[in-house]
Parts: sequence; structure tokens; C-alpha cells
Amino acid sequence: MKPKELLRLIEAGENSRIEFKQRFSDFHKIAKEIIAFANSQGGYVIFGIDDDRSIYGVMSEKSEAELFEQTVREYCQPAPNYKLHFVGLFDKEIVVAEILESKNKPHRIQDYKLELDPNTAEVYIRVNDKSIPAGKEMIKILQAESSRSELNKYKIGKDEKLVFDFLQEVEFITAKDLIARANISSRRASRTLIKLVRAGLLNIHTKDNGENYFSSRK
Repeated sequence: MKPKELLRLIEAGENSRIEFKQRFSDFHKIAKEIIAFANSQGGYVIFGIDDDRSIYGVMSEKSEAELFEQTVREYCQPAPNYKLHFVGLFDKEIVVAEILESKNKPHRIQDYKLELDPNTAEVYIRVNDKSIPAGKEMIKILQAESSRSELNKYKIGKDEKLVFDFLQEVEFITAKDLIARANISSRRASRTLIKLVRAGLLNIHTKDNGENYFSSRK
């Protein structure tokens, strides 16, 4: 990466693909950012830059790189792919960690379990300039995308029709809304909404607390 490219990233500010860190702070916090980018569209964690875009630089490129590599190796499951760039900028050293969008989603904080448990796994995604928890529905959709599983002989049933009727009245629907409207279990409500997203009929959104909500795809 050349200095001009790095300057463009800094000027853009933090967003869905860019996160600034003045220095390496905490393994769990950095792992959260790495996982969120890998589960989304990829992005950059830039060490040596503050949130206000001030350029501080790092004390040691080697130290920052080693801490980052340790985070990927020990705190991310599975370990995502990344590239490290070392860029000199105004006599300061900047470390840019480029996290590639994964083909093996969802990534999670290491929990030493053989299988991902949607009820306990710490899975994160990137929304605007934040790395936030992924809800159960989002986790299931990420799993389906990675496995490239297809909906076979999918038909619109009464539950799906209730979703569309609800969205004629309001802009968004949640699993809780569907449970109340259709008097069905939470599992069935989630499954219905997930299938509609996978069929390309709904969009899925995530609040800062990880709760998923859905809207019609126009």
C-alpha cells in the first residue's frame, strides 16, 4: 500500500470498511473488529490513527504486527485471511491490517467448541462505522451463504403471507412481531424470515444491540 492510498482511507474516516486504532489495545476488542470485517465485505483496521483522523503512528511496527497476528491465531475462529501493510506517513509508521471478506462465514470469537452455537457464539458484523453482534437470523443467513445451500421447492405459505400483510402496515418486522401476529414459535418465526431473505424477498437489518429486523425488498 502506498502513502497516497493510505491518505485516501484516512480522509474517508471510519465507515463500514475502515476502523482506526491509535494503538493495539485489547485482544478481544481487536478480534471483534477483525471478525466483523471478515463476516461483512472486508475492510481495514489501521493502527496509528486516532478516531478523529489524527496521525500518531505506532511505537513498533513489529510489535503491532505480532499482536495482530496473535489475535487472529488465538482469538478468531476460524482464522480469517488478511494482509499486513507497513506505511511511512509524515515520518510516522502506520500498520494497516487488511481483512479480506471471508468465504467461510460466520467467524466468531474463539470459544473452543467444535460447532458454532448461535445461542452463545460471539459473531460480529460491520454496520456503518461499528462492529456489532450478529443476531441469530443473521448468523443462520451467513451459514447458508457459506455453504451455498439452496432453497429447494420453496413455496409461500400462510406465515409468509402474514409477513407481507404486516409489511403493508409498517415498514419493518421482527421475529417477535411475527410470533405475536401468527401465534407461532420463535424458531418457526425466525425460520420463516430467514427463508424469505434467502429467497430474495426481504432485506435483513441489524440494530446496535444485535437484534435483527426485516423490510420488503423493493
